[in-house]
Amino acid sequence: MVTMRGVAALFLLVALVPSCVSHERDPFAWLRSPRGHGFLRVDSAGGECPEECDCPPTFPVAMYCDGRGLTAMPSIPARMKYLYLQNNLISAIPDSAMVNATNLVWLLMHHNQLTSDAIGEQAFAKMQGLDRLYMQHNNLTRIPSNLPGSLRDLRLNHNRIEKLTPAELDQMDNLTILYLHDNAVTDVGTSLKGLKSLILLDISGNHLKTVPQALPEVLHQLYLEFNSIDSLPEGFLAGVPQLQYIRMAHNQLTDKGIPQNTFNVSGLVELDLSFNKLERIPLVSTTLQHLYLQANQIKEFTLGSFCNVVDVSNFSKLQTLRLDGNEISREDIPHESARCLRQASNIEV
Repeated sequence: MVTMRGVAALFLLVALVPSCVSHERDPFAWLRSPRGHGFLRVDSAGGECPEECDCPPTFPVAMYCDGRGLTAMPSIPARMKYLYLQNNLISAIPDSAMVNATNLVWLLMHHNQLTSDAIGEQAFAKMQGLDRLYMQHNNLTRIPSNLPGSLRDLRLNHNRIEKLTPAELDQMDNLTILYLHDNAVTDVGTSLKGLKSLILLDISGNHLKTVPQALPEVLHQLYLEFNSIDSLPEGFLAGVPQLQYIRMAHNQLTDKGIPQNTFNVSGLVELDLSFNKLERIPLVSTTLQHLYLQANQIKEFTLGSFCNVVDVSNFSKLQTLRLDGNEISREDIPHESARCLRQASNIEV
């Protein structure tokens, strides 16, 4: 049995051990390290780490500086691959701040106060392995310059970007995801043409009046909700044969603005045209699975929009059809529609 005298002796021994020694033996010492001094310290793994950040010994290539109230970029050790700087007050990225950050793979800077003019022209130029760049919820008015061609995931939503230019996205052959929603973009032009690997484009919540030109051929998902688009060009989907999801809700589309066979293309899985100004159901492919047309001005149920011929092998694959908020009721659906829409388990009128 341990005596009270033995316990007291043990506590005295612990108190006499130097703090630096105890920290070296404590794998969780980095959790208690002071922050906010702005200079580099040596972490328990033997590498440098800014005092205002955390560099876990178990993950020595990651630096956690998120939610620290930082107003300036910290010093970045060259070994870092994953840098978390979100939820701070950083307003600038000078070239000098990124000199050592050549090995970064992830750079997360969303929810800061970054402005375009305060980002150095060469800030990202040497990051040849950068895979993800998150800069949403800042004050950017344009896409940063000289972004590396290695990028695959770029998030710039909730900024104040007004225009895209081909030079800003030049040589980004590996980009697969581009979030630009909730900006002030009025013109895209042909700036997306060079994005040969782009699979997802979200440019909803902007000021577009026309759909982007020269969309990448491998695009799978296109989000254009909450814009001011009133018409679509002839052959709109001819150049994007792999497109499966189109969302164009909350625009100004009319029947006259949609060429007849625009959406009569195989491969399309989901089409959202809700909250527009359509008076008729557009012609769609029999392979379409989900169609959203609620809150338009549709006055009749045109079965020919789904099926021209109905037999054992020719029928619509539609599963979801929303027509609520239009000028028709369930009584307007013809009885023979059950043969055409035999897989539509959810029809809302």
